[in-house]
Amino acid sequence: MDDLNLAIRRNRTANVIVTLSHQGLPVAHQEILVKQKNHKFLFGSNWGECTLALVNGELSSREKELAELRNEHSLQLFNQATLPFYWARFEPQRGQPQTRRILNAAHWYVDHNCVVKGHPLCWHTLTPDWLLPMSNREILRALLDRIQRDVSDFAGLIDQWDVVNEAVIMPIFNRYDNGITRLCRELGRIELVRTMFDATRAMNPQATLLLNDFDVSPAYDILIEGCLAAGVQIDVIGIQTHMHQGYWGVERTRSVLERFERFNLPIHFTENTIVSGHLMPPEIIDLNDYQVSEWPSNPDGEQRQAQEVILHYKTLLAHPAVQAITWWDLSDGGWLNAPAGLLRQDHSRKPAYDELLKLIKGEWWLSPTRMTTDTNGKFVFNGFLGEYELSVGHQKYTFSVQEKGEASISISL
Repeated sequence: MDDLNLAIRRNRTANVIVTLSHQGLPVAHQEILVKQKNHKFLFGSNWGECTLALVNGELSSREKELAELRNEHSLQLFNQATLPFYWARFEPQRGQPQTRRILNAAHWYVDHNCVVKGHPLCWHTLTPDWLLPMSNREILRALLDRIQRDVSDFAGLIDQWDVVNEAVIMPIFNRYDNGITRLCRELGRIELVRTMFDATRAMNPQATLLLNDFDVSPAYDILIEGCLAAGVQIDVIGIQTHMHQGYWGVERTRSVLERFERFNLPIHFTENTIVSGHLMPPEIIDLNDYQVSEWPSNPDGEQRQAQEVILHYKTLLAHPAVQAITWWDLSDGGWLNAPAGLLRQDHSRKPAYDELLKLIKGEWWLSPTRMTTDTNGKFVFNGFLGEYELSVGHQKYTFSVQEKGEASISISL
C-alpha cells in the first residue's frame, strides 16, 4: 500500500508557492487561512431516481426525507454526477423527451459544484420501440436528431458525454431486436463511432466526449486503435468495472491500465461496483442473466467491500492517466438489485462509505490551514490539485492548482 500512497502524492499533489501583493508591494507577515474547496480529480456517482424525483418536487413525507439523506451523503463525498439519457426512458413517445426533468437535476448538481455527465447518447440497450418499424436510414436520422437536440439543450450544464456505450458488443448483440444494433451492423463500429462523435462535437465543441465499454478485452483496444487511426477524436477512454463476481485485484487493474495507457488519452473508470453480499456465480457470462428477488448486504461482506473499495480507489488514483472514478450505484438495490452501494437501501452509510470519506475529504484533502507570509509576501503548502480559497481578514480569494509538481500563484489584494 505504501507504493500506492507515494504514487498518489507524486501524481496528484503540488507544492504551491503563493505570493501576496498590494499595489505592487509584497504583503509581508500577513496571517492567512487556506481552505480546499474542490478536487480536480472527479469522484463521481450515478443519479438516483429518488434524487431526480426530489429535485422535481415529486416526493413527500418519508420518501422525501430518505432522498434528502441520500443527497446529503452524495454531496459530502462526490463532485461529479452522471445523469440518465437512456433513450427508451428519456423519450418513450417520439417527440416527447423528458428534457425538463433532467434539466432540473442538471441545474441542481451544477449549483452544488458538481461536474455533470450525460449517459449515454448511443447504446443498443434501452432504445425506444418506435425505432423498430424504421429503416436504417430513418433510424440514423432519428438518432442524429436526438443527439443534436439533447447535446444542444444541455450545453453549458452537461459538457461531458458517454457518446457511444458498449460498441464492442453492439453489432453482434442478439438478445432482442433493436434499432441501434441494426444500424451498427450496417455502418460498422468505427463508422458509427465517428458519426456519433462528429454529431456530438458539432453541437458542443467544448464538450469532453467518451467512448465507454465494459469489455476490457483486446477487442476494445482494437476498436480504439481503429477509431484513432480513422481520425476519430476520442477525448477520454471509459472503462466499466462491474465487479459483481469479485474484486479485480491490484494486478488485474494495473494490467488493464497498462494496456489502455498506450493511447495517451485520459481514462475514466465510469461504472464501478463491488458488492457487500454474496458474489455472483463465476459461470455467469452476461451479468444481466443473474436475476434474484433478494440480494442482501451482510456485515462480513461490508467489511470486505470497504477494504476492496479503498484498494481499488488507491490503485486508480495512483495512475496518472486516470482522471475520474464513478461509483454505480450509490445505494443498494439499483442495477440487478445488487448490494453494490456505498449506502444501504435505507441510505445509512456502510463502512466503505466512511472509509472513502476519510480518504477523499481527509487524507486527500487540505484541511483549513493558517499560515503567515514571509518577508517577500510568500507562503508555501503542499496540496492536492483542485480549487482553493484564501482568506485575508474578511476578504476571500479563490485560486486553482491544476498541475502536479510545483505551482506558483500570485494574488493581488
